Amino acid sequence: MTFATCDICDAHEDKLASGVLAVLQPVFKSFGKRSAFSGPATTLKVFEDNVLVRSALETPGNGHVLVVDGGGSLRCALVGGILGKLAEKNGWAGIVVHGCIRDSEEINACDIGVRALAIHPQRSVRKGAGERDIRISIAGLAVDPGNWIYADADGVLVARDKLV
Repeated sequence: MTFATCDICDAHEDKLASGVLAVLQPVFKSFGKRSAFSGPATTLKVFEDNVLVRSALETPGNGHVLVVDGGGSLRCALVGGILGKLAEKNGWAGIVVHGCIRDSEEINACDIGVRALAIHPQRSVRKGAGERDIRISIAGLAVDPGNWIYADADGVLVARDKLV
């Protein structure tokens, strides 16, 4: 599938105005081999704990995008190279992390797209706290399970329904 977020915005100005389509704040850095990716969202809410991130990525992704509300924490990483390889192996289209990643060179070698706030070398704790498949808020925007995520070099979009 080929798309451009700029073209989606231009073609759906009415949806932008009504809030059915929204643009995430431009705070995310791009990682992974896929500079563009899209798919329905699978959502997680965690804080400095990546047990649920791992368990989600161990399941078949079926072209979904894992959207992780990590609370914007810059104190540890929620996704590393092993999880990037799991995401690639299990068919995830991409990962959007409102938090940090680590092992950036390993993630950059994976055939997935990743957006994250920053890189941090410290791993997270492993307690298993958090929630899956709930409404989350990242970078000031609500994301529901099943919303469509479109990411490319120009930004990340969240749409209620598939647009492309």
